[in-house]
Amino acid sequence: MPECRKCVIAGRVQGVYYRAATQQRARELGVTGHARNLPDGRVEVLVCGEPAAVEALCEWLWQGPPHARVTELACATAEVDAPLGFKTV
Repeated sequence: MPECRKCVIAGRVQGVYYRAATQQRARELGVTGHARNLPDGRVEVLVCGEPAAVEALCEWLWQGPPHARVTELACATAEVDAPLGFKTV
């Protein structure tokens, strides 16, 4: 059974390729979900998959792409059906 987490990332995370880089890393790790911009400047990421791969992506979210500057990351277990693939919204 896949594990799902919803993470909200704050800082300089919009306009710096954060969602696309997250999608690329998610595909490398074999997890599914989405990354989307929130109206307040944060990014929301849903990630589902094997627990170790989910944890690896959640840790990577602190770093993000080179121009990102993450100041806050909050992740919580999400009770959702795991989506197919990983998309940016």
